[in-house]
Amino acid sequence: MATLHRPATSYRPHRPYLPYAPHIPRLPRLAPPRTRPAHRAPPARSLARDLALPLGALGAALLVTALMLTGERAHAALALAVFALLTVAVSSFARPAAVPWVALVSWMFYDGFVLNQRSDLAFQPQDRTGLLVLVLAGVMGAGCAAAVRAVRRHSAG
Repeated sequence: MATLHRPATSYRPHRPYLPYAPHIPRLPRLAPPRTRPAHRAPPARSLARDLALPLGALGAALLVTALMLTGERAHAALALAVFALLTVAVSSFARPAAVPWVALVSWMFYDGFVLNQRSDLAFQPQDRTGLLVLVLAGVMGAGCAAAVRAVRRHSAG
């Protein structure tokens, strides 16, 4: 006598048949750790840093105009101190590469309109002293601004 079996199907389950199906929980996916970028550019100060030199030249021109409106020749030491303060303020916002240009523009206005009154640039001892004072003021302003940025960066990170 022959025994007949059911025909085999082409379907094969991907796992073996178990009378009970255990619940296997899925493990949560782990996201890679977030890292901070190595260098972040300051977001809000880029426009001020780009416009520092033209705004400094404008400030120097306004300062010279105010000194000329007084009618009499301004005291050179007082004018040099005011130009030094202007140079410190402008160079604290300027990019480090622009600081010598800020000091040079400030000196040109000081030398041409305060010392020589006829917009002539000279290189007498008083002119060289003014240039040295304004370059040192620019370096001081840039150094103080860099120190403030370093302290902010260190305290934030």
